[in-house]
Amino acid sequence: MFNHVPHEFPKLLQENLDGSRVYVTPTGDKYPSVTTVLSDYGKKELMEWRARVGEEHANKVSRQATTRGTSVHKVIETYLNNDLISQDDLMPNVKSLYVRMKPELDKLNNIHCLEDRLFSHQLKLAGTVDCIAEYNGVLSVIDFKTSVRLKKKEKIGSYFMQGTAYATMFEEMTGLKIEQIVIMIGVDSANFCQVLKVKPDDYRDELQFYIDKYYGRNV
Repeated sequence: MFNHVPHEFPKLLQENLDGSRVYVTPTGDKYPSVTTVLSDYGKKELMEWRARVGEEHANKVSRQATTRGTSVHKVIETYLNNDLISQDDLMPNVKSLYVRMKPELDKLNNIHCLEDRLFSHQLKLAGTVDCIAEYNGVLSVIDFKTSVRLKKKEKIGSYFMQGTAYATMFEEMTGLKIEQIVIMIGVDSANFCQVLKVKPDDYRDELQFYIDKYYGRNV
């Protein structure tokens, strides 16, 4: 059984502003989501890939990835909430990824956040964090991903910046220090869960660059 640490986080409403998702804070401030602010990261490579494989195939791959990722997230959330999971009811691809990720999930405890909405007045950002918990006893932001193949660390800076943003939000809202960002990736082509760990301080400057760019500041 996973222990859950209760917090009274304010309820953040979501709105659509000029085609982008924003969160409304208790003070009435409207902050963009982290994913919106980081949307330019890797955009050039993504557009080149879409042009190379064609729009129809690219859209099909994207839909499949989104569906798989959403399903795996739901199973993980269910498991971490101490609810029963019948693996027989899972789609084969979802089951295989969950089975590979479960040994790493079992290293979590003292869960502070699970799909909770957070915000930061300092960063002027908001978003929904996958999980904040102790991973092997270290308080961490944990993000759950799925992928066809193993990820190269230098290609997923947006994952680390996103985690850094959530770390800042959580620290601002609770006063508790996040020690690390943990990215858990269920990989189709590997028989294990890929785990990448970084320190939030290593990505604060790069995150601030994208925040400044979003708000039209000089960068």
